Amino acid sequence: MPEKNAIFEENYQKYLEQVAQIDLALLPERLGVEVCDGEVIIPFFGNPYRISGKRIVGPDGRKAGYALSVILCKYLLLCPHYHPVADEWITYKDFKDAAPLIHYFSINVQQAIAAHFSNRLPDLLSAAEKLGKRSPAIDVSYDFSACFDPLPRVPLLLVFNDADEEFPAQCSVLFEKRARNYLDMECLAMVGGALMQYLKDKSE
Repeated sequence: MPEKNAIFEENYQKYLEQVAQIDLALLPERLGVEVCDGEVIIPFFGNPYRISGKRIVGPDGRKAGYALSVILCKYLLLCPHYHPVADEWITYKDFKDAAPLIHYFSINVQQAIAAHFSNRLPDLLSAAEKLGKRSPAIDVSYDFSACFDPLPRVPLLLVFNDADEEFPAQCSVLFEKRARNYLDMECLAMVGGALMQYLKDKSE
């Protein structure tokens, strides 16, 4: 474990070095974030995180966890030079480079949400409201559906059918196709994992 932590810290410092080279003035328009006193303020599921070449901290002033730090840094570093328009919703497995993580996403995100909220539809609704859900702009026929905004420009769509006499509970988490311009496949999978964990935490 100490060796693993050392690797994480080394990678963390490398990300900070890369972030320090970014022209922050370009970010508000391109990413929908705020820049203040040399730091970028990025909302992650509604919680503001401050990122600079020196640190990544949450609203409580504490250092952000490693996985979240990677997501936030990648979001800044992959910033497209143009503003991709919103487009169709697709499943994680439909992304071109998703193959190595499709099984992970299915088991640890979609199936995990389905299993946790099976026969607990009111709990899912309550947890989603606490997480800042909004109504989808499209018509979908599911027992429950909601959009979330883990990051500006990277919304999620969750659709859920509860268990019945014939079928177990089923859940799908979809991204806009343009999400590939803002995060790589590993980070998108981790965003899905964060959604699952936040919903679970807010239901207990």
